[in-house]
Amino acid sequence: RARRLASALTRRGIGKGDTVSIMAANIPAMLDAHYGVPMTGAVLNALNTRLDAAAIAFILEHGESKLLLTDRGLSGVMKEAIARSKARPIVIDIDDPALTEGDFLGEMEYEDFLKTGDPDFDWAYPADEWDSLSLNYTSGTTGNPKGVVTNHRGAYLNAIGGVLSFGYHPNTIYLWTLPMFHCNGWTHTWALSVVAATHVCLRQVDPAQIFPLIERHKVTHMSGAPIVLNMLIHAPDEVKRTFSHGPVDIATGGAAPPSAVIAGMQRMGFRVKHLYGLTETYGPSTECVWQDDWDDLPFERQVEKVARQGVNVVTMHEQRVVNPDTMEDVPADAATIGEIVLRGNTVMKGYLKNTAATDEAFRGGYFHTGDLAVMHPDGYVEIKDRAKDIIISGGENISSLEVEEVLYRHPQIMEAAVVAMPHEKWGETPCAFVTLKPNATPLSEAEIIAYCSKAMAHYKCPTRVVFGTL
Repeated sequence: RARRLASALTRRGIGKGDTVSIMAANIPAMLDAHYGVPMTGAVLNALNTRLDAAAIAFILEHGESKLLLTDRGLSGVMKEAIARSKARPIVIDIDDPALTEGDFLGEMEYEDFLKTGDPDFDWAYPADEWDSLSLNYTSGTTGNPKGVVTNHRGAYLNAIGGVLSFGYHPNTIYLWTLPMFHCNGWTHTWALSVVAATHVCLRQVDPAQIFPLIERHKVTHMSGAPIVLNMLIHAPDEVKRTFSHGPVDIATGGAAPPSAVIAGMQRMGFRVKHLYGLTETYGPSTECVWQDDWDDLPFERQVEKVARQGVNVVTMHEQRVVNPDTMEDVPADAATIGEIVLRGNTVMKGYLKNTAATDEAFRGGYFHTGDLAVMHPDGYVEIKDRAKDIIISGGENISSLEVEEVLYRHPQIMEAAVVAMPHEKWGETPCAFVTLKPNATPLSEAEIIAYCSKAMAHYKCPTRVVFGTL
């Protein structure tokens, strides 16, 4: 299928340096694209399915998309995006058999498009390992999203790093709960195939589907943001399963998972591995490697250890925590906050058509992540917050992650998010957004603030609590 796709693309004039976009869920066609598009020398642009039409229109135009593969189930937003964009790519529809609704927007259906390709297509490796491989857009703090350009060398190395870090092998059965559009599925789209593992596609993250699939296919590995773990923990009891084939390894990244989430997953038979990375680093660049002397620690202490971001993966050359102004390393005292900076082959080439942003990101010869962290005496990194998310109250820095961690430990709270709120006296104070567990006992704002004050300094406690669905 990948060779047919590459051949069909070539026959439509797609070649080296051209951008091929795909808007699709975690379906086989998305995997096809991760192989067929690079076989032509073209650049794969996997679109975030959660974006609105305006953002997608910008990406198609900014990335100069020449051909678009689009999932029928996402035709609503794509129809508007295509109409709004000045880009005029060839449009091919993907008709997922699991769907019964959605419009066809293009000139041909994907399976028919594959039939125009040669299954024996003589594809070639890239002439230069630094050739561009993918174009992934990441939200900027202001304005339009930035296009992260990656290369074949970096993706290959990060994929091998994934094999080593996560322990993939030929008997690995991987369930795709992680979006393949996100950093090309953390390069696991390629890593799993390196060891001839099995991909189990999943169109929608739904615990009612996930638990049966784990049992049916004897899934060994999964990945996902902490929100996915939280969904599994709070799934209805009638949906949950116990697994006869042993613990399921699940990697999580994005926001640091609260200790309560890690503990809840472990109780259900999952073994949590905490990773850290960014779109600019092909996904995971750091992992929290388990140490033997943690085996004898109390469970809560183990959870605290696992919640840290850890050490750089073997394929990331260097990770430091520095004072961003002086570029000097902060002391490894678990207290002094600095910025995580990275350097190595698994860092992006740069931002497409944005030299200023690229130069700023690489100032001092390192990639600046914008994540604030401390370095522990054992060499493990622990993120305290995004630089832009630190709350400054009366001149004191408050980590929103620290407040969220306390809130997640409340037995009635399912989800929590903390942001800065303007305050006439203190400048800023924490504002907490909270979702209670199903059938939870009603809580008042005062009760939550009082709960927080027992676990942290009073100035760090939320001054306002907003209840609702996050």
